[in-house]
Amino acid sequence: MNAKLGWEQRLDGWLAPFLRALGRKGRDKWAKLYMQGLLLPGERKSITPISSRVAPDDDAQLNHFIAASTWDTAPLEQVLAEKVDALLGGHDAHLIIDDTGIPKKGDKSVGVAHQYCGALGKNANSQSLVSLTLSRDEIAAPVGLRLFLPESWASDRKRCAAAKVPAKIGYRSKWRIAIDEIDRVMASGVRFGDVLADAGYGMCGEFRRELSARGLTWSVGILRTQNVYELDTTIEMPRASRGRPRKIGVPSNSPISAADFIEAHGRFRYVTWRTGTKGPLRGEFAIVRVRPADGIATRDRIHLPGDHVWLVCERRPNEKKYYFSNLPATASKRCIVRAIKARWACELAHQQLKEELGLDHFEGRSWYGLHHHALFTMIAFAFLQESRLFENKSAA
Repeated sequence: MNAKLGWEQRLDGWLAPFLRALGRKGRDKWAKLYMQGLLLPGERKSITPISSRVAPDDDAQLNHFIAASTWDTAPLEQVLAEKVDALLGGHDAHLIIDDTGIPKKGDKSVGVAHQYCGALGKNANSQSLVSLTLSRDEIAAPVGLRLFLPESWASDRKRCAAAKVPAKIGYRSKWRIAIDEIDRVMASGVRFGDVLADAGYGMCGEFRRELSARGLTWSVGILRTQNVYELDTTIEMPRASRGRPRKIGVPSNSPISAADFIEAHGRFRYVTWRTGTKGPLRGEFAIVRVRPADGIATRDRIHLPGDHVWLVCERRPNEKKYYFSNLPATASKRCIVRAIKARWACELAHQQLKEELGLDHFEGRSWYGLHHHALFTMIAFAFLQESRLFENKSAA
């Protein structure tokens, strides 16, 4: 008797729309086997160990499907977006932008460079993937993983060709990749109430402006050195004594750093943002309204004031963290802090993608292989999340 386990039966139904999206007949066999290999116990989730567990006589075919084929991930990403949206989407969901590092030896694997790797907490040879994670009620599921291609790679077409990087892929900063991915998931129908990001993205004024241009609510980390203006700052147009009239005005007062502004105007208060398993979660925060210095630059290279935002400083035992949020002026302190703190759901998702599903185990070198593997780890993760929610409802 070859009866399937309960999770295997659910997996068949879960995978059905993904297999249809694959298009070519015959790929469905390898997709199902790879998914099973990711979900079954095993220390390594690279192609050879997976093949030894689920298809010992078909290692070459499975390797070709994942690492060598150039099939497009877009149709499956659309199905994943729909699945995750059905699971977690809504006005109270958060779309979290972050990146995750994969340590690598050598320099042949696509996108490898000496860069900051969060997994190691230092600069090291690694790949960096920009991630988008949908989260609601502390439950998260990734909807996007896209490799950041450093300039040293993007400018070396011979090297890119060897790693099968598509010709249309050039250099894009991480924040630009994030914006393009946000556009993709929005077009896919994913519903969320706001966008969250750490200072690696929030420090970029262009990133914040692109979010605002799309009508999105956002809360992001910033550097303590980020300049800000007081709310009553105005733009004055001085008369030129000679020459052409000025086209760009000057601010009525000078900007100062976020850290100095909090020192001068902030009042720290304890804020409780939610109740955890061990009781209320609370911390010390100073929250004030400001105008970021991220507008047009004057001839003196001083950036003019931007739109009104909340400047938030979180005081921890050994450090202070700074944030901007464009939540409305009427937003409560608890609402602001709750949004900022919701970003951490993606950290657990990254950890599970690596520890349970082997996101960082892929040993191939190609662009397509890495993204095929990353996509299947996201599909597997979403399946596990749905299974956990299903089991919790059944037990209730």
